[in-house]
Amino acid sequence: MADDILSLCANALVERYEKRTLSPVEVTRAALERIDRLQPVYNAFVLVMEEEALRAAHESEVRWRHGQPLGLVDGLPTTVKDLLLVKGHPTRRGSRTVDPDQAWDEDSASVARMREQGAVILGKTTTPEFGWKGVTDSPLSGVTVNPWNTAMTPGGSSGGAAVAAALGMGVMHLATDGGGSIRIPAGFCGLFGFKPTFGVVPVHPHPPAGTLWHQGPIARTVHDAARMLTVIAGHEFRDFYAGPALGTDFRAGLEDGIGGMRVAYSRTLGYARVDREVAELTDRGVGELERLGARVEEVDFAMTDPIDIMAPFWSVALAMGVQPMTPAQRALVDPPLLELAAPGFDLSALEYRVLEKRREALARRFSELHRRYDLLVTPQLATTAFPTLHEVPPASGMERWWQWSPFTYPFNLTQQPAATMPCGFASNGLPVAMQLVGARFADAKVLRAARAYEQAHPIRTPAIDAAALQRREA
Repeated sequence: MADDILSLCANALVERYEKRTLSPVEVTRAALERIDRLQPVYNAFVLVMEEEALRAAHESEVRWRHGQPLGLVDGLPTTVKDLLLVKGHPTRRGSRTVDPDQAWDEDSASVARMREQGAVILGKTTTPEFGWKGVTDSPLSGVTVNPWNTAMTPGGSSGGAAVAAALGMGVMHLATDGGGSIRIPAGFCGLFGFKPTFGVVPVHPHPPAGTLWHQGPIARTVHDAARMLTVIAGHEFRDFYAGPALGTDFRAGLEDGIGGMRVAYSRTLGYARVDREVAELTDRGVGELERLGARVEEVDFAMTDPIDIMAPFWSVALAMGVQPMTPAQRALVDPPLLELAAPGFDLSALEYRVLEKRREALARRFSELHRRYDLLVTPQLATTAFPTLHEVPPASGMERWWQWSPFTYPFNLTQQPAATMPCGFASNGLPVAMQLVGARFADAKVLRAARAYEQAHPIRTPAIDAAALQRREA
């Protein structure tokens, strides 16, 4: 019965809550039991809030009994990435340098919006230290593994959120994306991930990554992601960068299809190297968009790798995080993080402003593209998942994670909405995804295209690794 419950999407759960054929308490208990069973193998959580979650579920059950839910996510079990504040609980950010014994007296903006509409928060999911890399292991919480193959990485930095989503350890999953951290694990785990336009989802507090940093959902269905986005896109007075609340229900128009939608397809953006199977499966996915009614055109989008813009921004952000640390704290930090932070200490204000101007020019180039096309499609990642405890695929000759994720960070620089859409499995049994990118504030259009593809090719979820569970129990 628990397995049946945990296979249901948010829409199905809410329908059953309304009819009183299922209770938020039943669903929450099932999710907590699954977390308890699977956590020793997959390591998706750094904190489980069992008592608080059950209390919230009982309160939700009373509201549903009286036909008075607080909102769209009332009674839905939710996880929160451990870069986001949850009132009353430590936010360790994957780091042994963060003191848990301090006042934790506010929620991040997106967490507050979810609570206001009745979400049941199950716990906090794993992240690499300060979310610095595209895989999920940290000095604090250890290694998180891929739900399709426990020898492989789930990607990062929202790896815990993706694993929880894939294995039914909750329904709603809050994640963050400063250079690909929603889309990378969604791609490696075969899920839908959505990075909204910057400003659509208010942020508080803003991290050192500033205007590169987005928050959004990782989900098993496009509908679930649209439901969650509708909630977290609410107003937040604490966010200096937030635009006016749009009041958009992102579920509206999801079923309208993509007939006549103009799609530009670029396999490399002019600089990326992509594994053959990944390229072939992406080609096939783009062909399916055309079959569904889109007008697809391959574009020669010859540009140089914008990592030379992005990397200095990252270095400054990491330097801001490292700067207040004592020598003793720095000794606890993941060493590559310190290496990447080092150049940030030496970047001048003038050099930083020049980078910002180059960023603006890049964004204008994509804006020009979207005058002609509704969507841009690329591969999501250049490879499938690789073994844990590696930042890059072993023996690949790569040095840093962005070399195998060359399609993610450009759209943090440009602040455009970008979605991960699974489009098949490679011969190694691991998922492959394509990326759907829209013009700024065309979030609904990206979701609509993703939903059209999902209707033709529903997202598959992995089986639980029974052998790994048995070995752990033994």
